Amino acid sequence: MNDNIPTRADRVMHISEACKRIMEFCNDITEQEFIENEMLNNAVLYQFIIIGEAIRHVDKDILNRYPYQWHLPRSFRNYAAHEYFGINLSQVYKTVKELLPDFKTLIDTILKENY
Repeated sequence: MNDNIPTRADRVMHISEACKRIMEFCNDITEQEFIENEMLNNAVLYQFIIIGEAIRHVDKDILNRYPYQWHLPRSFRNYAAHEYFGINLSQVYKTVKELLPDFKTLIDTILKENY
């Protein structure tokens, strides 16, 4: 048996860590810098893929206790992985700056209350 299989708690921790990384990567970065820095925007997109994949493995009964449209990060994961050529980096930046901090707070609440 593989001892490296992440638990459901590990998956929630992965989401929190990915959020933290994204926010650190984009701290003090302008939208234009984000768009022009291919390494940076690729790193951010990869972390969003981790978030979307990890959410698939979190107990739905737990997620359903919290008011959030959980299909959005899962859908964005698929979009980033499969439609990578059409990603609007301005929208990704806006998501990072406007939505991700509250999302991370919600994820950290889930961790604290359930694991």
